[in-house]
Amino acid sequence: MQLHTWLLYLLTVSVISAIPGPNMLLVMSHGARHGLRRAVATMAGCLSALLLMMSISAAGLGVFLQAWPALFHGLRLAGAAYLIWLGVRTWRSAHSAQPGASAAQPLPRSAGPSAWGLFRNGFAVASSNPKAILFAAALLPQFIDPQARAAPQFATLLGSFAVIEVSWYLVYAGSGAQLAHWLRRAGVARAFGRLTGGLFIGFGTAMALLHD
Repeated sequence: MQLHTWLLYLLTVSVISAIPGPNMLLVMSHGARHGLRRAVATMAGCLSALLLMMSISAAGLGVFLQAWPALFHGLRLAGAAYLIWLGVRTWRSAHSAQPGASAAQPLPRSAGPSAWGLFRNGFAVASSNPKAILFAAALLPQFIDPQARAAPQFATLLGSFAVIEVSWYLVYAGSGAQLAHWLRRAGVARAFGRLTGGLFIGFGTAMALLHD
């Protein structure tokens, strides 16, 4: 792989990873609700799912899904349903904030879900969109030199993707962690829950209505 090809790949992935989506929204919300350290489990779940999907797409599953559109659409609808369910649950959890608490009265923080629960949540959200497989199948081959060995090139691209993706996770989770103090206030916590829940519902609805 030539240097200019790798640099172009880094720029492409940096821009794509920076765009807010379900993964970044989840990482940010977990950073806000559970703190940056606990959100690491969410990041690990998201990244594990993406790396797995990219590896599967490199093995040819992306072409398989293109050849079987019914299977692809079934996975797409299942992913959309999960995001909508997550959005509804997040929206409803906003009502757990005590309506009678004043802005000056902080809310107690609960222990929250386990690290394994956060990991599973991140893995499920990141893998909920089957288009990521097709995206990886379409993107990676553009940066592979057919005259050179594919495995080292794929390892370089995958490792670069992981570093860039995690960097943006830290930016979003860190930004969310800055909101933690404000989320201890009932009104802010309720508004944040409704906002993030609405965005998840919006992502899921858009995915369900998406036509190729």
